[in-house]
Amino acid sequence: MPALAVPVFALSAWLACYLLGRDPGRTVLRWASAALWAYAIGALIWTLAPGSVFAQVWLCLPALGWAGAVVALLPLTPRERRPVDRGALVLGVLFLAMVIALPPIGRLVALAPLAGALTLLWRLRAQVLPLRLPLAMTTMAGLYAAGLVLLLVPVKGADVAALAALGVDLLAAGYLIAVAHAVETGERLRPDLRRSATGAIVVTVLAGVPATVTMMLTPGDEVIAVLQFLIIAVAVASVGLSGRARRLLDRLALADEGPLRTDRAALFSNADALLRRRERRRLDSIGEPEFLRLTRRALSDFGDLDRLTRSPLTDLPVVERRLAGREDQPRARARELRAVLRECVSGLRPTGPFGTTDEWRYYNVLQFCCVLGIDPYARRPRTDGMSREARLAVDWFKRYVPRDVTRQWQQEAAMIVAGGLWGELSGRHLHETTTRSG
Repeated sequence: MPALAVPVFALSAWLACYLLGRDPGRTVLRWASAALWAYAIGALIWTLAPGSVFAQVWLCLPALGWAGAVVALLPLTPRERRPVDRGALVLGVLFLAMVIALPPIGRLVALAPLAGALTLLWRLRAQVLPLRLPLAMTTMAGLYAAGLVLLLVPVKGADVAALAALGVDLLAAGYLIAVAHAVETGERLRPDLRRSATGAIVVTVLAGVPATVTMMLTPGDEVIAVLQFLIIAVAVASVGLSGRARRLLDRLALADEGPLRTDRAALFSNADALLRRRERRRLDSIGEPEFLRLTRRALSDFGDLDRLTRSPLTDLPVVERRLAGREDQPRARARELRAVLRECVSGLRPTGPFGTTDEWRYYNVLQFCCVLGIDPYARRPRTDGMSREARLAVDWFKRYVPRDVTRQWQQEAAMIVAGGLWGELSGRHLHETTTRSG
């Protein structure tokens, strides 16, 4: 059993850490990471106590995490998203209690939330990217369900194959979610994933082989087995979370070298961005809907320079012009993109003193919620150092504007900004085409 459990545990734990490290702020990646970790822990428990209730429950949990990831992928408006997220959380807790209480065959009820989430994904498939994602996710879910049936229904000799099948299905599902996230954010996936996967395979061999041999030589010793799995988990986590582990090491080893840490962080951020930035191409070739979506994403990520370094909008001609004669690095492009977006938001400001009328709503929502990064709905919003306008805006949002309305305004205002940038981009392309033809 260790010969199978070790590699599936190592690869599942690595992919869980990789997805989480790719962007911890994305709900879909957190759910996918939770599903993979649940499987990894379930494989560990199954190795120590095959067929136990505890192991069965843990191996049902990935279905609930997977359902959460699918719900997070749904292309919903802010008004639609809130009740769906709340309902999914309540149902998840309810089904978790049922999985714990029911007999083995009854634990297949864990598949119900996943089936419901996939049904919603199919209903909205016209808005889902990539287009084949619903079919691929449904296929993997079907295979996962078949493996779970073999695991929960006693069939002699089938548990090992079922455990391996569950691992393969979840690894494939994790990859699909990584692809969906990369498409949504306009990033590249393959170079970064290939580099991390290579490291994971090397670590799995170097740490997994000795661990497997150790467990085989000490059968029945649960303490040693758990310690071996813990060593593997730390090793693969250092690969999946390599960037964050490197920054943590710098904080510990270079605690008194602030400027050096800052310089190293900037260099490593540029290096990471190069792995995940798409090849440079004409942005007018991607189409207006995709451009508008990327602009909305960039405005949402305004306060996160690392995310902006990976945005395809860093290839805008206006960014190129602002960088003329200066060092061309991903973080420099991100700073110029941020400046361009700030100017676009400033262009939405009506004339006259600060106001809260309808004509001010788009400027206010982008300036204070995106550019300044203020959350007016926080229990204790930080007002230290805020201007008078910002304090008035926070009070206005909190008193008179529901959270869902604010999110809707953000989307509408982002469309206006995107439309302006797209118009400039299309006009420039038309001018260049006319000049060449003339």
